[in-house]
Amino acid sequence: MEVERRSLREKQLDARAMLRGDLEGDDLERYVEERVVTTTFSKVQNWARANSVFPLTFGLACCAIEAPISIVTARYDLARFGAEALRASPRQADLIILSGRVSIKMAPVVRRLYDQMLEPKWVMAMGACSSSAGMFANYAVVQGADKFMPVDIYVPGCPPRPEMLVEGIVRLQERIKGGVPPAYEVRGVAS
Repeated sequence: MEVERRSLREKQLDARAMLRGDLEGDDLERYVEERVVTTTFSKVQNWARANSVFPLTFGLACCAIEAPISIVTARYDLARFGAEALRASPRQADLIILSGRVSIKMAPVVRRLYDQMLEPKWVMAMGACSSSAGMFANYAVVQGADKFMPVDIYVPGCPPRPEMLVEGIVRLQERIKGGVPPAYEVRGVAS
């Protein structure tokens, strides 16, 4: 479809003719095609959700110092992706970035925070410890965050680079825009 360039005066005259009801047939159809975009409500809703992710400010260990602090700096600027509004309350957040190792005693607390979050809610396991317990293969550390809560995105590394965390957020946004349901819906876990 090729768009022809027209002057502002020609566009004004077309608009006046359309308002008066003078445009008919092909002229009216062309006028409407140039100015109207059609889509579904669910696509617009998913686009809005993807571009307004509110992460929960929450960290358990060294990963919480490394990446989440740096992604709000000017170099990595999370604001480009609409996720710069970090929330301190789980009732205002829809993404929890679980960073660091999760001890057996801390798992119920993390799960309570997850249960208090808005729906739809997403979980990102950041770092080797929250993804698979990393080097802590012992009785005190949960062997992966997916043992007690559904995880949508895994970001590997110890600690992961800020670029990897930004990539994880971009991948999450792609999933949201594509209409992929959150992990708790896919797994059938009680939310």
